[in-house]
Amino acid sequence: MTPFLTTPAPGLSRRGLLGGAVALSTALLTGCGTDNAPATAPSGQPKRGGRLRAAFAGGGANETLDPHLANLFVEASRAKAVYDKLADYGPDVSIQPRLAQRWEPNPDLTRWRVSLREATFHDGRPVRAADVLASYARITDPKRAFRAKASLAMIDLRASRAVDDRTVEFALTRPFAAFGNLLAAFGAYIVPEGTETFDRPVGSGAFVFDSFQPGRSLLLRRNPDHWDGPAYLDELEYVISNDESARINALLGGQVEYAHDITPTTARTHAGDRRVAITRMANSTMQGFTMKVDRPPFDNRDLREAMFLLTDRQQLVDTVLSGAGQVGNDLYGKGYQYYAADIPQRTRDLDRARFLVDRAGAKGLRITLDTAAVASGFVEAATVLADQARQVGLTVVPTTGNKDTYWKDILTNGVLACYRSGAMPIETHISQRLLTNSTTNATRWARPDFDALYAKAVSSPDEAARRQAYGDMQRMLHAEGGFLIWGFADFLVATSPTVGGVSADAPANTLDWARFDKVWLG
Repeated sequence: MTPFLTTPAPGLSRRGLLGGAVALSTALLTGCGTDNAPATAPSGQPKRGGRLRAAFAGGGANETLDPHLANLFVEASRAKAVYDKLADYGPDVSIQPRLAQRWEPNPDLTRWRVSLREATFHDGRPVRAADVLASYARITDPKRAFRAKASLAMIDLRASRAVDDRTVEFALTRPFAAFGNLLAAFGAYIVPEGTETFDRPVGSGAFVFDSFQPGRSLLLRRNPDHWDGPAYLDELEYVISNDESARINALLGGQVEYAHDITPTTARTHAGDRRVAITRMANSTMQGFTMKVDRPPFDNRDLREAMFLLTDRQQLVDTVLSGAGQVGNDLYGKGYQYYAADIPQRTRDLDRARFLVDRAGAKGLRITLDTAAVASGFVEAATVLADQARQVGLTVVPTTGNKDTYWKDILTNGVLACYRSGAMPIETHISQRLLTNSTTNATRWARPDFDALYAKAVSSPDEAARRQAYGDMQRMLHAEGGFLIWGFADFLVATSPTVGGVSADAPANTLDWARFDKVWLG
């Protein structure tokens, strides 16, 4: 037996009937006054009981509760309520244990032994090593396209094994120093062995399924036996509203207690309203545009550079985000481990942009920019970019697509699209979106030399070598990639002042973001 190193696990992170679907309308309330006294969350000890109704944008009638298909924010929140992963992202995107108590490598980083905590599924069955292996086998099935597939691809499941019911030994196809990132991968949830239907999902999470109306609502009940302690809430109901004004009006009208993803303008409007408490998560979402580098016109590097240089990032932050954010530098993960902060900030240069447009033979070119009201500011950002592009001789035409299918559509269709992302390690962003075999590669970036740099970064036991490789990858992306990342937005949610426990220290996609087992009603 190959010996395993004893390494400390990362520290733990902080802590009936449906009743009818809520039909959310933009005309619930008009002319409601305030007394200019801002609301605050309840203080004191958390209380148990009650139903919290949370309004999110959704994915339409084709929504699924399959956690391995989770892509939208609402799907991610529902998945973490019903299921658990082996690990998840802490507030600083460090890796925090969940179902895994610890993970230990052998000396050459090619085999990792994971010890599971004592936990049970909602039907009373224990969470076993066999369930972990079956879940990962489902995610990595070559006939499927689950989001975490690329992140888990380096696991050799045929050579992996269950040592016993609570110990899994994973064999990897190559050394991998950031093994915890695999366990925390977006969508890498553990389901009972043999699960293929999710009409009545069974997980190990803090909430148990009650009822579901796709595109309308999901009702969950507290799991009294959750390994991390029972939730404070008796019930959690997700209601769907794709319109941000409808979400805030539903909150004002008392139809929901939590409105996810509100705009800075809305937050400013209700800053003095006793009925609304605003929680702001700084540096939470990357804001940008994707250019598909595998097809005209953006297979031309000069034109991509022109797009980088024509963009007024501060104007986008000031107008689209109403100042609630900071400018980006066409790189993901500002402030995260391995971020290439040494690359100079790109600034607007219209003369150079015009020169590059002319050299690319693109003056007067008409370019369709796909957008949709699927996220705050998308339509506005498209309009601002179109105005900026006009100054260098490009005609960018914003085209509003189907809100229900937008994220699927832009993966393969079109050439230019609005885009955003929540938090994840830079390694995970690269593995899911920028490798040749990445399943959510919206820019269609496919470079063997880039893939090789990634392999070098994740296989080296030497920290300096890893940092150098990540830096080289980012320099390549900055010079010729397809992500035009213009900013990093604060993430805003609005709640009733009766709601406590909503974390302000939780960028989107981290464990404590859109997490409701530690939330209570005062």
